[in-house]
Amino acid sequence: MSENGTVKPFASSEADKRPDQNVSHSLDTNGEHIVRNDWTREEIAALFDLPFDELVFQAATVHRANHKPGEVQLSTLLSIKTGGCPEDCGYCNQSAGAKSGLKAEKLLDVRTVLQTAAQAKDRGSSRFCMGAAWRNPKDRDMPAIIEMIKGVRQMGMETCMTLGMLTKEQSEMLSEAGLDYYNHNIDTSPEHYEKVITTRTFGDRLETLENVRNRGINVCSGGIVGMGETREDRVGFVHALATLPRHPESVPVNALVPVKGTVLGDMLADTPLAKIDDIEFVRTIAVARITMPASMVRLSAGRESMSESTQALCFLAGANSIFTGDKLLTTGNAGDDADETLFAKLGLVPMEAEQRECKLEAAE
Repeated sequence: MSENGTVKPFASSEADKRPDQNVSHSLDTNGEHIVRNDWTREEIAALFDLPFDELVFQAATVHRANHKPGEVQLSTLLSIKTGGCPEDCGYCNQSAGAKSGLKAEKLLDVRTVLQTAAQAKDRGSSRFCMGAAWRNPKDRDMPAIIEMIKGVRQMGMETCMTLGMLTKEQSEMLSEAGLDYYNHNIDTSPEHYEKVITTRTFGDRLETLENVRNRGINVCSGGIVGMGETREDRVGFVHALATLPRHPESVPVNALVPVKGTVLGDMLADTPLAKIDDIEFVRTIAVARITMPASMVRLSAGRESMSESTQALCFLAGANSIFTGDKLLTTGNAGDDADETLFAKLGLVPMEAEQRECKLEAAE
């Protein structure tokens, strides 16, 4: 952000739309930087194709124009209801159809969730995310969800929930409780989506995002790379987010953690070439930063298997949030000690907690 609070990314003109142009430094006719929602797939593909050093330089420049360099937000993610989900997401060991040995559990009680949130805050987290393995929450579960949101907010932490699809009424309840963010990932490109999930459509995902957006809740939406998709699919994934009427305020980028017993875990287990290359992963982070300059780009699942050098490149390319702790929902994570060591080596500091008192204006 600039000193007057305006976002500083790029503009859209006919010249800027040529794929061979330096799109990250475009201006409008008044010389002001503006956020673009009209990115073309050709432009995004051209960004991916840039020489690596040029792409990372552009992403770092955009990042510094819109965010404080050297600060990374620490977030904690807790599974508040594990397993037994009726969806067939090919990457997820919480699907009822997965043969991962994970047992379904009931919704955690509010006290347990709040105790975990307090511990996360003590370890430096300023954001607490709660995930439930549901296709959609039942109305009977909403009172407990509301208590969790209010309790975590009272600690001065940002709140995020991921509960599956929501009705307009449920979105309103979450908004009234003060929920800061709702996470609902689009996962991949519209074209690759049906190869990963068949129990709900890409359009269903967008409808839920619209529901929470219309109720004034910040949107958290990203996806997973390394699921056997092509570069073209990664272009389509970024394009789908960067051309939403309003960019997600939070964009998590995950690298697939192949879990034995899941469709994708078993399919890709003996095909190491299917794993996304580290440089290609950094490119994805950089393109997300350039096309969605004001968003928090979150380096999410898969980080435990990344080298320190790869993570450092991700931060240089514009990632400014990580999940801490030893577990992300049900899969492993780098751990607090490893993160503290990495931050010390890189000279990074945790972002201070910033309670978002100003909610987005709800749509009429």
